[in-house]
Amino acid sequence: MRWVYPLLAARPTLVLLLIVNILGTIYGYYWYGWQLKDTPAIFLPFVPDSPTASLFFVFVLIAFLFKGNWPLLEALAIVTLFKYGIWAVVMNILVYFVQGGLDWTSYMLIISHFAMAVEGILFAPFYRFNWRHLAFAAIWTLHNDVIDYVFFMMPRYQMLDQFMPEIGYFTFWLSVLSIGIAYFTVIRPGRFKLEIK
Repeated sequence: MRWVYPLLAARPTLVLLLIVNILGTIYGYYWYGWQLKDTPAIFLPFVPDSPTASLFFVFVLIAFLFKGNWPLLEALAIVTLFKYGIWAVVMNILVYFVQGGLDWTSYMLIISHFAMAVEGILFAPFYRFNWRHLAFAAIWTLHNDVIDYVFFMMPRYQMLDQFMPEIGYFTFWLSVLSIGIAYFTVIRPGRFKLEIK
């Protein structure tokens, strides 16, 4: 598997991923546009979950292109990319079972969000964050769960409204798993490390 890391660290790959993530981030904020119009200003940073996750990763990629690291953004990126990537995949699969089918946009969301989760983890050997950065990312992520499921600012899937308590419970434990993955792949003693050259 380690053969993939020189390819990931190559400048053309980083530039391509930067372009893809910028476009995905823009589309993501556009997708949330109608919900953001109804969102109180105090909650705005916590509503567009997936595009904000990919925005964190955009800045991580920019740092890599300049041979640097922005550890806090790396911690936020890996936790939120995995969490919201997997969350969107699961929600769209649940929509499939509730409705009996999906449109092409939903399939695109499944593929793109799964790719988000994968890319966040693939770059783990290049991240340089520590406990302090991960603690901030954990607070951000768990606080976001409170905003979503206590103040009802979660992404709106009206056909899934009947499952909101279960989705909220699932989302909390997905946050915990995402934080654990960030620790295991980046902070754990003896973990595999690489440099962007």
